[in-house]
Amino acid sequence: MQEKDSDTEITAEPVVGGLSRRARIMKNLTFIIPATILSLMVLVAIFADLAWLGLPDVRLAPYDPVKISLPDRLMPPFWAEEGSTDHLLGTDKMGRDTLSRLIFGARISLSVSLLVILITSSIGTMLGIIAGYLGGRTEAFLMRITDTSMAFPPILVAMLLVVSMDPSFFTVVLAVSLLGWAPYARLIRGETLRLREADFVAQARIIGTPPLRIMLRHIFPNIINPLIIIMTLQIGLLIIVEATLSFLGVGIPPPAPSWGNMVNDGRNLIDIAWWISTFPGIAIGLVVLSGNFLGDWLRDKMDPRLRQL
Repeated sequence: MQEKDSDTEITAEPVVGGLSRRARIMKNLTFIIPATILSLMVLVAIFADLAWLGLPDVRLAPYDPVKISLPDRLMPPFWAEEGSTDHLLGTDKMGRDTLSRLIFGARISLSVSLLVILITSSIGTMLGIIAGYLGGRTEAFLMRITDTSMAFPPILVAMLLVVSMDPSFFTVVLAVSLLGWAPYARLIRGETLRLREADFVAQARIIGTPPLRIMLRHIFPNIINPLIIIMTLQIGLLIIVEATLSFLGVGIPPPAPSWGNMVNDGRNLIDIAWWISTFPGIAIGLVVLSGNFLGDWLRDKMDPRLRQL
């Protein structure tokens, strides 16, 4: 007579589409959470104030981010002793509201990142397609330039360029963009080499389609997926580069409230005013992690070689 032990019964976790329910939930969270964080950062940057729409008195930030108020200097966050709800995240050594500077800092940091991504992705994609499709000496010449660009430390080159010019928003964008196109060119060139041997490209060449039309109509639409992935992954890296330049004093000139400037303002006061550097540091970390997680999720979804069936 066989005995049935109910305590040893194991219920298999349901599997849907090749993944367990728990795994599917985790994969969805790796998209929802970082996408939500990045979306909030973008909305905060847009609605920090609406002066650019002709509404100077309408803004999300409670105070002017560069307004000095010495009587309120080094006020801690509202939950700490001697804190006040007038300044929810405290104030810095000049009495400027930390929350307002954090909100406006999102606009500066994200604007630098988006402009650099637009510039570098355009240059890198164009050079990568040309090198991959034309091949020969053209490919060798462009790839040697790309290899040379990737050999230089981008932060060091950006520092040298910023120091040699007047510090400004556009100087930082130009300095970071100078070498930022190289990873795009390397990736797109590899994708173009693969697509160049595809049947639809060979058929277009047979019927006499000009090379420029082939690159624009047949190659470019098929490299959009990897292009979007690398652009997403670059968000975090560019924010770190901009924050590093500002932290070292060669980035966005003060008193502009970039996150790097805020961290730099509080580094000598970390023992008595930890909030000045901590909150912008947390913001930088959240955006960097969100960009990396979102890029990984997009890679899994958009790359057929990695897609879960």
